[in-house]
Amino acid sequence: MSALADVLLRGLALCGQAAAIGGVLCAWLVVCSERWPLRRLWLVVALGAAVVAVAQGLSLGALVATLDRGPGWTAADLLASTYLTVSVVKIVASVALLAGALIVRERERVGGWWVLLLGAVVGLLVSAAWSSHAAGRVEHRGALLALDALHQLGAAAWIGGLLHLVIGAFGTRSGDWPPAMLKRFSAFALTAVSVLLIGGIGLTLGYVDGLRALLGTAYGVMVLTKAVILAGVLMLGAANFFAVRRFAGSTPVPTVRLRRFVEVELGLGITVLFAAASLTSLPPAVDVVADRAAFGDVAERFTPRWPTLTSPAHDELPVDDPNAPRTDADRAWSEYNHHVSGLFVLVMGLLASLHVFARVRWARHWPLVFLGLAGFMLMRNDPGAWPLGPQGFWEGFATPTVLQHRVFVLLVIGFGIFEWMVRTGRLRSPRFALVFPLICAVGGGLLLTHSHGSTDLKSEFLLEITHTPLGVLGMLVAWARWLELRLADDTDRVPGRIWASGLVAVGALLLLYRES
Repeated sequence: MSALADVLLRGLALCGQAAAIGGVLCAWLVVCSERWPLRRLWLVVALGAAVVAVAQGLSLGALVATLDRGPGWTAADLLASTYLTVSVVKIVASVALLAGALIVRERERVGGWWVLLLGAVVGLLVSAAWSSHAAGRVEHRGALLALDALHQLGAAAWIGGLLHLVIGAFGTRSGDWPPAMLKRFSAFALTAVSVLLIGGIGLTLGYVDGLRALLGTAYGVMVLTKAVILAGVLMLGAANFFAVRRFAGSTPVPTVRLRRFVEVELGLGITVLFAAASLTSLPPAVDVVADRAAFGDVAERFTPRWPTLTSPAHDELPVDDPNAPRTDADRAWSEYNHHVSGLFVLVMGLLASLHVFARVRWARHWPLVFLGLAGFMLMRNDPGAWPLGPQGFWEGFATPTVLQHRVFVLLVIGFGIFEWMVRTGRLRSPRFALVFPLICAVGGGLLLTHSHGSTDLKSEFLLEITHTPLGVLGMLVAWARWLELRLADDTDRVPGRIWASGLVAVGALLLLYRES
């Protein structure tokens, strides 16, 4: 749990860093229009800097709390560490950027405050690079640090710029974006993407030493996942880039459709930032030698096999010893759970497809299938606890894993009822409909950023590699549904067909899930 919390804090810090750095660079290089709400831009910069400072402070506090203070340990050991120095520099740079943004927010011109703002941006980038894998390398450290700084600069400028583009656009009265500013932004984004790719490719060459490392380690697969999501973002960005250039320089750009695609581009970009945060919790592929999975091991996990629809007997499981090593019966129990859950999801996807493709009205009740899934999860999630195991119902709330599972069951029930009410018109606000894609986006992102085990890297990797395509499909379902809702064009049925088909694919993948 602590590993997941650390990844989430790093992801939040990267998002705050993007908002802060992207805002400063946009104000410096892009915004030259009186119609643009600069006060709002500087407020978002300040909020982003505050998020970086708080997230870094919490990460540092969590690290200190988990230190093994053995005999002879003193506070001087902590004070002398590079990580503490880097953390302090990042927090100080964030506070400086926060103060500078709030000051210039009240001024008509930035003037000499650019020195403070750009200096704080440099401080953030340097400290971010020194808290990455590059700082721990012996060979080529300088080059890797420079590449990491470039990579983070490009990501912050691009994704943070998208955030300010969306937020700033809502501040314009006419609802149209100034075409000259849009052209400057697209050139700015193109440069940022180029910088991001140069840094990313260089880091990949430094940390991934071959095809087997790319496909046989968690680090390599996460790099591939980032690349796949990034490719999707680039496709959206390219479409927006050429769309902007189709308009004359003096004509305001009609932004309803363009803005919706920018929202999706931003959402996927934020997912990339959290995936990048997950990479920091993994050892570089070049360092994982003995624990690399062979191509055959990876291919076997994705080889279709008839789903297991029979469960081992409950008394075959070591329910009395939660710390016992996993047995064949444990794995069979887990596979059965995934396969039956896949059936529920597949039914939901097929009903949703029937509603989207054929306009069958009664099929809109597909969210009620979530209730059956929740009941199955309640029965099967914890074989050592109520209702199947010896641990009583109330005793289970004292066990963190059981508590988490029960909370998740309640969320599934609530989510199913909520979405059913949206689909049947009982909740009519358009904002309620956005809950479904947002939940799918968060769920898909969590599948991509969950904590990874470190005691047996190979077995953990082979267990978790099947989560990656599920996470990517979750993102596809989320943002296709988002487009369907936000475009508000009944004649454009492509997004609806994409997310419904994606839901079917999720169910099919769960039916193919295997742990052996």
